[in-house]
Amino acid sequence: MSPIFKRRLVREKVLQILYAYTMNKESLDALVDGMLSDVTEKADKDFANDLVNKVLANKELLDKQIKDRVDNWEMNRIALIDKLLLRMGICELLFFPDIPPKVSINEAIEIAKLYSTAGSGKFINGILDAILSDLKVSGKLNKTGRGLLEESISKTPSKK
Repeated sequence: MSPIFKRRLVREKVLQILYAYTMNKESLDALVDGMLSDVTEKADKDFANDLVNKVLANKELLDKQIKDRVDNWEMNRIALIDKLLLRMGICELLFFPDIPPKVSINEAIEIAKLYSTAGSGKFINGILDAILSDLKVSGKLNKTGRGLLEESISKTPSKK
C-alpha cells in the first residue's frame, strides 16, 4: 500500500475518532485504541494520535479560524463532518511543519467527498485556501523539510 494512501486511511480513522468522541464523549483512549488497532506502523499511529490530540487541544483556536471565514454563518449550521475536516486541515497547516499545505488541503477535500455532502469539498477548499493565504501573508506559516512551500514557477498576469 502506498504511503500516501495509507496516510489518507489514517486521516479517515482520525475523522471517525473525532466524530465518535464529539457525539458520545466516550473514553478517548478507548476510541483511539479501537480505531487504530489495525494501524501497524508506529509513524502512522503517532501521526494519528498527534492529530487527534492537537485538534482537541486547540478546538477554540481552530473554530475561530473557521468563524472568521464564514460570514453570516453560525458554527452549528456547518455539518459536523465538515467542521471536523476543517479542524483537521487547519491543525495540519498550523502544527505539522513537515506536511505540505497542498497535501493537507487535498486530503481534507478528498475525505469530504467520501464522507460528506456534494458541496463539502468546495466549501472546505475555500476555507482552507483562505486560511493558507492569510498564514502566508502574515508569515505565520511554519513549514520545514517536506512541508516547505513550493513557489509558482511563473505567475503571468492574465491578459485583458
